[in-house]
Amino acid sequence: MPRLGVLGWPVTHSRSPAMHNAALRALGMEDWRYQLLPVPPERFTETVRALRDAGFVGANVTIPHKHSALELADTAGRAARAIGAANTLTFTPDGAIAAENTDAPGFLDAFGVSPEGMSAQVLGAGGSARAVAWALREAGAREVSVWNRTHERADALARELGVRAVPHPESAELLVNCTSVGLEPEGSNLKQSATEPQGLNLLELTFDQVGTYSHVVDLVYRSSPTPLLAAARTYGAHTVDGLEILLAQGALSFQLWTGVQAPLDVMRRALRD
Repeated sequence: MPRLGVLGWPVTHSRSPAMHNAALRALGMEDWRYQLLPVPPERFTETVRALRDAGFVGANVTIPHKHSALELADTAGRAARAIGAANTLTFTPDGAIAAENTDAPGFLDAFGVSPEGMSAQVLGAGGSARAVAWALREAGAREVSVWNRTHERADALARELGVRAVPHPESAELLVNCTSVGLEPEGSNLKQSATEPQGLNLLELTFDQVGTYSHVVDLVYRSSPTPLLAAARTYGAHTVDGLEILLAQGALSFQLWTGVQAPLDVMRRALRD
């Protein structure tokens, strides 16, 4: 049985299994399975090497393993090498591990608007932020700024990718949240809305400040709009939520593993339902 999965710690919140298994069923690939693979950082390398010998064709990689995934791979695509992080591993027939980054092209596909000539403010300095900043730069954004609560991390990212690090979020045409702010903890009864400043304050933003961005993308996905997207929609901004980002990058991974065009409508319904 060909197997696929998603490696992360934690990873129980991931909707990737629902999305990919729906796609496999729709394409009649009934013998394939996609599963959660919760792996702590100290077990990551040995687990990945074991997957290769256990019938796995490939795996997605999420927090906190994207840098480690690139390091252990035998080969890596241009995007993964340039970004310094991988979110997709493929186990090749000759026993090698190939790394790729579908976060960058997936972000651009989901955004649906050319960022050429735009100014962009990226929030965060992890693997996803690296992918987004690199994708925007490569796509011709006029200016890409990166903010992180730990400024040293933003500064390091900016130096490596040739973008700007800023001490506070600045006005721009596009705002992209690549942090986990807005993610609903499992079992949490915390209810956040656009009128509650807590979520926005964690991003050093105010409700009114969000209204200065004409495009807002939030990589966090949850059952209700994040505080950031709720505020942006109040001001009429063009918004993209984390499920669309997950769909776009997941479809690219699916095609890498199977060689088959991903059924986007089927995958989107599985994510939304």
